Amino acid sequence: MDPFSLKKLNEARRSRRAAVLVTDSAEARDRVVLEGETVAGALGEAIAKAFRTGISASADADGRGFFLNVYLPRPRLVVIGAVHISQALAPMARIAGFEMEIIDPRTAFATAERFPEVAVHAEWPQEVLAGRPLDAYTGVAALTHDPKIDDFALAAALQAGCFYVGALGSRKTHAKRLERLSAAGTSAELAARIRAPIGLDIGAANPAEIAVAILAELIQALRSRSGGRKQLAGEAA
Repeated sequence: MDPFSLKKLNEARRSRRAAVLVTDSAEARDRVVLEGETVAGALGEAIAKAFRTGISASADADGRGFFLNVYLPRPRLVVIGAVHISQALAPMARIAGFEMEIIDPRTAFATAERFPEVAVHAEWPQEVLAGRPLDAYTGVAALTHDPKIDDFALAAALQAGCFYVGALGSRKTHAKRLERLSAAGTSAELAARIRAPIGLDIGAANPAEIAVAILAELIQALRSRSGGRKQLAGEAA
């Protein structure tokens, strides 16, 4: 690997940015493409697909062969609220490959006993996120029903460009939430990204089923990311 490519890959890893190492099969030359950078033509389409799927593969473009080696940050799920849904969601998220953590200032709920093998922060979101900033490979699920806890995290997730932002609550509850976020300075365009009621509509009726719906929606959001570009017509999902 070219030393410059190695340096760029290491920088991407440190900053939790996705990258693809593109190697010309015939000439054994390589370069690093960061997610969001523009690459034209068939090669650009293949790179975009690699970012979405996370699968390294060969690609042919303009009569040349390439190998695309994908480096994606491990997806992170930040759950606001140490509630029953979170208890059901934690083992599912771990199996699906997400690095999960829970934030809830209510010390009676945010305990290691209730959430074994999960990073639990019994602090306010603004305190935790100051030292553990959100990013494009982080999903946020706000589950407390308490505006004093949820709203800051939702606004921070939108500003950080998190790939998934969801919130528990009815449509009526969400309408009030949007009013609060607007009053606090969050634009309507950004707030429209919040998925509420949270989770895919599968008729979930209990905490475990709601957790399944949230995880399914989370995976859907992760795999349908466009890397800062619109999906091209005819391009495989």
